[in-house]
Amino acid sequence: MSLLCLSGSDVARITAEFSPEDLRTLMAHVFHTLTRNNTDNLTSYTPPRISFPTRNHTALFMPARIAAATQKQVHGTSIKVVCVPTSPSDQRGLPASTLVLDEETGAVKAILNASNLTALRNAAGSLLSCTLVGPHEPVNIVVFGAGAQIASHLDLFLRAFPSIQTCTIVNRSVNERVSNLVALLHSRFPAVQISSLAHDAGAASTDSDAVVKVKDALLSAHLIICATSSTTPLFPSAWVRARTHVILIGSYKPTMHEIDAELVRRALSSSFSPPLNRACLLVDSRAACLAESGELIRAGIGESQVTEIGERVGTAENGKLLLVKRDPSSAEADEEPGSTTGPITIFKSVGVGLQDVAIACAVVQKAEELGIGNRVDWA
Repeated sequence: MSLLCLSGSDVARITAEFSPEDLRTLMAHVFHTLTRNNTDNLTSYTPPRISFPTRNHTALFMPARIAAATQKQVHGTSIKVVCVPTSPSDQRGLPASTLVLDEETGAVKAILNASNLTALRNAAGSLLSCTLVGPHEPVNIVVFGAGAQIASHLDLFLRAFPSIQTCTIVNRSVNERVSNLVALLHSRFPAVQISSLAHDAGAASTDSDAVVKVKDALLSAHLIICATSSTTPLFPSAWVRARTHVILIGSYKPTMHEIDAELVRRALSSSFSPPLNRACLLVDSRAACLAESGELIRAGIGESQVTEIGERVGTAENGKLLLVKRDPSSAEADEEPGSTTGPITIFKSVGVGLQDVAIACAVVQKAEELGIGNRVDWA
């Protein structure tokens, strides 16, 4: 028996082979499974994570299993281990590894560096949300943050939507990380106008020129992606025009708020067409988001006011997944695009364990197809 070992560079080579459609389909399977778990004898598991402190880190252990209706769909069992540094000055990133089990023997089949997979699976989920409720051909995109989450989102969205012409990166400061990200995107997407702005919503005094530039960028945006740990809304609702799709990735505590309550409530003004007359306030997990998302908690959002993204994924008779896309109501269609009070759509994600096991199993499967990685005798 041998163990497949995939380094960070191996994982990067493998994930570069995934198309936006591959990743979108993978997340459609994940969220469809999550919403319909424990039906048709297909049971998936995402038990609560285990955590305990060490001297320098908090160690997190996250087991999960995803089932599938057909052998062609990704399925498997894994455990992800992440260590969060206790010192805020530690800038080395989060060490993350995933063990994938052999479905037949139960032995460890592969171990992979998962440091960049969390950002990739989040970006894939966001892409699915945009396909379901967002603009079909977005032109302008604005993002808040410049870390791994934003880098992954921009790489995937700029590949998925050749219609995008401008990309504005807003960060508390235009530091080396921002400059490196801008340079990387310029090299990969030379046809897209990439720019960066410094703006700190929580600062006591804010440069008026910077505020105007951020406001103007937001007013022209078709897509807004936020991936920060801000405890203060990054911008007011009045800076977002109707029909914009807003993606929220950063907050995971009740004290965190990337947007204000007014903007959240604007998503309640847009709805899916019958038979699911629910607001276009999409979440990855209803229970998790209502418990952890500061934006939804502050806005007083209840269970009946959110739609799990998996509820918009159906199945055909041949078992193929179907994406149930939104048709705006006639009232929404008549809404002026420049309105700053009209309906918007939102996708809030806190991340779910099934995403981790799915992306890890997909990477291992692709590695075996391409012959990437090192084999270690494990007998």
